[in-house]
Amino acid sequence: MTIRSMTGFAQGKGQITDQHQKGQLTFAISVKSVNHRFLDPHFRMPADTDELEMKLRRVLKDKLARGHIELSLNIERGGNEVFSLNRELVGGYVQAFRAAAAELGISAEPDLNAILRIPGALDSGELPANGALEPAILSVMEEVLSRLNRMREEEGGGIARELRQRMEHVRAAVESVRKHRHAVLQAYVEKLHGRMQELIATQVDRERILQEAALLVDRSDIEEELVRLETHVNYFLELLDQGGEVGKKLDFLLQELNREANTLLSKTSGLAGEALKITELGLAIKTEIEKAREQVQNLE
Repeated sequence: MTIRSMTGFAQGKGQITDQHQKGQLTFAISVKSVNHRFLDPHFRMPADTDELEMKLRRVLKDKLARGHIELSLNIERGGNEVFSLNRELVGGYVQAFRAAAAELGISAEPDLNAILRIPGALDSGELPANGALEPAILSVMEEVLSRLNRMREEEGGGIARELRQRMEHVRAAVESVRKHRHAVLQAYVEKLHGRMQELIATQVDRERILQEAALLVDRSDIEEELVRLETHVNYFLELLDQGGEVGKKLDFLLQELNREANTLLSKTSGLAGEALKITELGLAIKTEIEKAREQVQNLE
């Protein structure tokens, strides 16, 4: 299965013959998609198309899993078209305009040309009742969503390639950290020896010495963090190979990777010499994870 981005845009047009009005009726559908945690559709439809909107909503849910979706449908009549004035809309605009002018002490009258350009100010009559419009719109909607998903797949492929590179950088950094692991152990051995000598000199009880030793030993090895980092990277790449709707899973894995990187840095903080190189590598791992997360946020 392919991986899709949540970003894309597509549009399509159609035309039918209105037998009642004896003219051509054209329509245009545009769909814009951006990233969102869930499927979040928004529709801009002509008046009295509630039933059609519900059918378009079902088609959209069948084709898309996540994203903020803006769908616009415009319908226009051709030929000798007769328009009627939406008196309620136009009257409300004029009343609001004059009230604002009076409140601000401005002498002005509304522009009729501007008013008539308001969506819905002019009504070209009812939609044709011959049943031809709805199937035509639904057919074009299918084509538009197919084009949208092709665009989303192309961008998703590019994101997937970048994510693979990021994970390979993380894997290489983990291998480099492992090469310096002996330096961390040596640094903690020296630290443990110094601490034991300090406690013995101050005649601290045996139980306290054992507690201090156990604490340093627990912090001395970073192998567990390295193994977890490698495991998460491998699973991340497996999900990319699997494809489909993996955005949420990848985002969760990146959170786990970041947690292990933080633990790695915490265990090696304050160490000098060769062990300091691990801090640089740990920061590089976190940088790659953050860049990967920016991309994953846009995957479906």
